Amino acid sequence: MPLFDKKDKSRYATFTRRSLGVGGMMAAVFAVLGGRLYQLQIRDGKNYLVDAEANRVSQRLIAPPRGRIVDRFGVELANNRRNYRVLLVSEQATEGVSQALDQIGKVIHLTDQHKKKVLREIAANKKFVLVPVAENLTWEEFSRVNLHLPYLPGVQPDVGETRDYPFGKELVHVLGYVAPVSPEEKEAETDPLFSLPGYRTGKRGIEKEYDTRVRGNAGASRVEVNAYGRIIRELGKVDGQPGEDIYLTLDRQLQQFVDSKLGNESAACVVMDVHNGDVLALSSTPGFDPNWFNNGLSGAQWRELTNNDHKPLLNKVMGGTYPPGSTFKAAVAMAAVEAGIATPDYHVTCTGAYFFGGRAFHCWRKGGHGTLDVQGALQHSCNVFFCETARRLGIDRIEQMARKLGLGAPTGIELPGERGGLIPSREWKLKTYKWAWQQGDTLSVGIGQGYVTVTPLQLVQMMARIASGTNVSPRLVHSVGGRLMPRDKPARLDISETALMTVQAGLSKVVNQPGGTAYPERILEPGFEMAGKTGTAQVRRFSKEERARGLIKNANLEWRMRDHALFADYAPAVNPKYAIVNIIEHGAIGHPHVLMARDIMHFCQQRDPARMPTAYPVTSADTAVPKKQSATDPVPPKAGG
Repeated sequence: MPLFDKKDKSRYATFTRRSLGVGGMMAAVFAVLGGRLYQLQIRDGKNYLVDAEANRVSQRLIAPPRGRIVDRFGVELANNRRNYRVLLVSEQATEGVSQALDQIGKVIHLTDQHKKKVLREIAANKKFVLVPVAENLTWEEFSRVNLHLPYLPGVQPDVGETRDYPFGKELVHVLGYVAPVSPEEKEAETDPLFSLPGYRTGKRGIEKEYDTRVRGNAGASRVEVNAYGRIIRELGKVDGQPGEDIYLTLDRQLQQFVDSKLGNESAACVVMDVHNGDVLALSSTPGFDPNWFNNGLSGAQWRELTNNDHKPLLNKVMGGTYPPGSTFKAAVAMAAVEAGIATPDYHVTCTGAYFFGGRAFHCWRKGGHGTLDVQGALQHSCNVFFCETARRLGIDRIEQMARKLGLGAPTGIELPGERGGLIPSREWKLKTYKWAWQQGDTLSVGIGQGYVTVTPLQLVQMMARIASGTNVSPRLVHSVGGRLMPRDKPARLDISETALMTVQAGLSKVVNQPGGTAYPERILEPGFEMAGKTGTAQVRRFSKEERARGLIKNANLEWRMRDHALFADYAPAVNPKYAIVNIIEHGAIGHPHVLMARDIMHFCQQRDPARMPTAYPVTSADTAVPKKQSATDPVPPKAGG
């Protein structure tokens, strides 16, 4: 019998075709898989290897040390100190985050508000991320945390770096401060440092103006992480590049002396070298401690700053604008001599008041000063003389001279927020008020009142230009990162030698001749004599009734209604070196501002490089970088004992 019949042959043929079909399909699948495997491992293998490595290895930024800010002698004004802090990992807080914060609060002080802030930060991050609980701890507080560490699960003590201002409020209006990055700054800035939690950037002063130079470049740490992003181990570390050091022209000890003289007054004072423009002191009082903003400002501290009528947040030297009062008479006198009006034969007789257009412009001396020339008018600060002289000059020539002397525009000092003041003109008044300029306006400007306003920084620039005969302007930064900041030599002023010498002689008489408005406060030591101009700036106009009742006397008025007191001077009177301007807001009672300026100028001259050892010789001050000096070095001995 045959092994199989025809029916069986048909079944075998069907099975064979099915097997071939399934086999072909399997072969196609394996071919596709093989092709994909070839693509992943051979053709694109390197790319996927890089991606896999990126998932395993994470790059973490490291904030670099911020550059120092130092004075002309190398004394550190802003530096970095250790930041003892406490961090918390929420997943390791076995009894809960709230309980962990309560336990930490038993060791160091934590307010309920601060605990709520930490809880918000923890909720916004993954459970294994370190969140700061407390920063800027004292060594005693940090030690207590370490002592109780076995009983504080999830807590990690840490030592980092933070900005420090060793002299507190003394230099805050120059240095500024650092504070946490705002959301707006994060959007506008491309620097990856801004993405670091707790990173701080410059907000005011030099810290803001040179922030990109002092912040440095970020370092990096390569760490191995698991699929959840948790760090397993560190694979390598590259330290960041520290920020550049900034050397200022300031003299820290002179700055301290100025601050001590201004005290708690709402005042401003600036000291400047008349030849190269170096600002040696820049003080605005009262100030505030910049460390408040770095460490975290409390509500009480913010209210203290914003509710104070002495405006501690305002840098009055460059941000406060005031009527210059009689200090402006130096500019009017210069314009009168230059225009050929105030010749040696030119005199004006003062009877105590100047009448124009039905209005009386009163002189400060009730009986008048008699007949005066331009130098005598400066010496006695005669309003009548300068009203008549301003009338003859006209506003156009006054404006032109004021601008030559540096008024009416920012000086260009290396600090943000400088205001330009106002030197009015015909065009300005017509545009601003839609009224034509009147001669009465010119008379008010001629005695430093009316529309004219200046900053103390502009006034010291004016005095420096009168003293040196050059268009010198203030500067605050000597070098950055060991490289000198370029600066052109001041050009000669477009003012005649006759005008300069005439006004200089008049300013010397103000201080050194009997009858001068600052004569009682003169410097008696030979070679240290000052030349300058006193000023009283009215903050409002007095009525006839108030004059009759004697209410124009500042002692009879409340503080905010009193006149401002100004003094602008330079020294020595012969071969000048330094210029000073100080202003006491609502302080025109007696001559405390002149006494302050006298003491400051005397101290400043005693610290002249020609009289004491310096960090760099006076002959090479613009070509050398100062060496470092300790902040505790003693004050050099006074000249002449």
